[in-house]
Amino acid sequence: MATELSDFKQMSGTLNIAGGTAHIPVMKKAAQAIMTTNPEIRITIAGGGSGVGAKQVGKGLVEIGNTGRPLKPKEAAQGLNSYPFAIDGVAVIVHPDNSVANLTQAQVIDIYAGKISNWKQVGGADAAIHIYTRDEASGTRSVFVKKLLNKGSVVNSANVVASNGAMKSAVSRDKGAIGYSSVGYIDAMVKAPSLDGVTPTNEACANGDYPVVRKLFMNTKGEPSGLTKQFIDYIFSADGAKYIQASGYIPVAAQ
Repeated sequence: MATELSDFKQMSGTLNIAGGTAHIPVMKKAAQAIMTTNPEIRITIAGGGSGVGAKQVGKGLVEIGNTGRPLKPKEAAQGLNSYPFAIDGVAVIVHPDNSVANLTQAQVIDIYAGKISNWKQVGGADAAIHIYTRDEASGTRSVFVKKLLNKGSVVNSANVVASNGAMKSAVSRDKGAIGYSSVGYIDAMVKAPSLDGVTPTNEACANGDYPVVRKLFMNTKGEPSGLTKQFIDYIFSADGAKYIQASGYIPVAAQ
C-alpha cells in the first residue's frame, strides 16, 4: 500500500485512538511523523487495555480502538471492523538479577496457580515468588492465560498492573517478581527466561518456535473513512512496517 506522509498534507482534523497498550509505541511513531508533516492534524493516543479499546470505539468515543486479541462476539456485534497489523509474542519476565534462565510451561502454570511459591523450586534463589498480572480487560493477559497457562488459574493474591509499561516497571523494581508482557516491551530493565528452552524473540515468534503469540488489531466502527482510513493505510505502508519493527513486532500485510 503506497500511502505516504504526503497523502496527509491536504487533510486536517482530530483522530482519537485508545486501547491495548502493546500498540502504543507503533501508534506514537506514526502519529508523530504525521503531525510533524501536517500541524493541522491532531492525533491522541491513550491506553486502557483491549477491553477499553473495543468499548470506546463501539460507543464512538474514539475512531480507532486497539485490541491485542480478536474481538469478542459481543464486541464485533457493535458493527466493528478489525485490521490485524502486527504479530507479537507474550513472554514471562523477571528481575534482571534473577538467576533463573529457563522455565517450563508446566512451571509457569504452577507458579501462577500458587503451587510453586519459592524461586528455589525452579532452580533459583531461596526467595518468595511475587506474582504480577494484568486486569481482565487486558489482551496481553487474555493471550497469556489462554496460550501459556492453558486456561489455568491466576492466584487472587497476584499484584495487578494496568499496562505493559507498568508491568515492566514493577518487575524491574522487585527482585522476587514474575510477570509477563508483550515481547516488544522487553529490554534491559527486565529479563525474559526461555520457555521450554526457546528464547522469546521476534524471530522465534515469526517462525513458530515460540508458541505464545497473538495479532495486534486496529478496530473501527463501520468502514473507516477520511483521516481514520488514511492512518490505517499508513500503518500498512513501508513507513508503518518500519515503526512496527522498531517497536519490536512483526508487520502483517493488509488483508
